[in-house]
Amino acid sequence: MDAIGKVYGFYERYAGEKCIYGQSVCGQPLVALHSGGWGYPQILLQYSIHAREWITSLLALEQIAEGASEGGAWFLPLTNPDGAALSIRGADFLQGLPGERAQRLIEINGGEDFSLWKANANAVDLNVNFAADWGKGVKNVTVPGSENYIGTKPFSEPETRALAKFTRKVRPDATVSYHTKGAEIYAFYGQKGRQRQRSERLAAALSRETGYRVAETFGSCGGYKDWCIKALNIPSFTIEAGSDEYAHPLTERALSALVRENKGVAVRLAKELFNGR
Repeated sequence: MDAIGKVYGFYERYAGEKCIYGQSVCGQPLVALHSGGWGYPQILLQYSIHAREWITSLLALEQIAEGASEGGAWFLPLTNPDGAALSIRGADFLQGLPGERAQRLIEINGGEDFSLWKANANAVDLNVNFAADWGKGVKNVTVPGSENYIGTKPFSEPETRALAKFTRKVRPDATVSYHTKGAEIYAFYGQKGRQRQRSERLAAALSRETGYRVAETFGSCGGYKDWCIKALNIPSFTIEAGSDEYAHPLTERALSALVRENKGVAVRLAKELFNGR
């Protein structure tokens, strides 16, 4: 069973609070699972928004068991199920799509090896499709592709619309987006004053927990982290899990290291938020 099957199987067996918060381009369910209580703080963690980074979905299943030491946490283990299916299953997934869509994807990709694909089934990179200086990133492209295509407008994709709507609904006190790779934590998107200091403090705690360094990027925008900071005024983090010694796509051979480094992230973030209120 591949990572997609494991996520949906876990969801079906999960006895806690859970829901389907939307559908992908190809009609696959977008699932969310809650762990812990309902007091302060509530955090949201989302995974596999980039298709080839599907290994983070399996990390999510490990983290759910840890929950949060204070408050509770929503886990969204498979934000881009179509893209992950393309990356993992390739031609097998294409065979289940309408012929015109399958052929178009093959043309865009330049072949049937989708292992390095990052986008969704519309060839939109979901992590540049949010309304946070949309289209202004230095690596953004304006034609469909395996990565960096911004879409026709902010929230053009059902996956980003669903994630934004769900985030507004549950009103988390902080969010975490899991990517691979580089062993880095990104926490900043124009915050100043106390907001900046808050993000610095929380990022430092996550750095101590994971062993990853806190880094800052410039010329990157339109991501989920960026939108959470700019639109919702909450601390938000992108964690690039795993060493750069790994090659994309990370396989299940890397999972034990990712779990060891990241298993306590939700617990640590919740505790830091609780202690700092």
